[in-house]
Amino acid sequence: MGTWDTGPFDNDTAADFANALDEAEPETREALIRGVLIRTIDATGYLAEAEEAVAAAALIAAQCPGGEPVDMSYGPETPLPVFPSDLRVLADEALARIVGDDDGPASNWVHPEDWKQWRAILTRLRAVLAPPPPSIALFDVQP
Repeated sequence: MGTWDTGPFDNDTAADFANALDEAEPETREALIRGVLIRTIDATGYLAEAEEAVAAAALIAAQCPGGEPVDMSYGPETPLPVFPSDLRVLADEALARIVGDDDGPASNWVHPEDWKQWRAILTRLRAVLAPPPPSIALFDVQP
């Protein structure tokens, strides 16, 4: 994996995923993102698409309240559709799977500081993707 920084699109695999999204028909982009998330959640053994799943999660988080815009230097150049809210849950599950895999992407970092920064990015993404707590209706008190 060619990695030049710790951001979601700062590696060759994620940049290639962004290119694939740009080249895909607009109506198939959501399916590409959904597919990589589901395959990462369901993977057994090595997480072959972890870098793409992190990139997909960043794209979804960018559309959530508190989400940060994606660096367009390596991210998709074409506008993406507004994603349905169920993708937030899938993205969070995929990131949980990636963070919990000690033999996966976490083991690829040579410098401990890079690993810590990458993990902090995933933690921020998960915080944005987490569904808001359910609101509890208050009793309507009449005088």
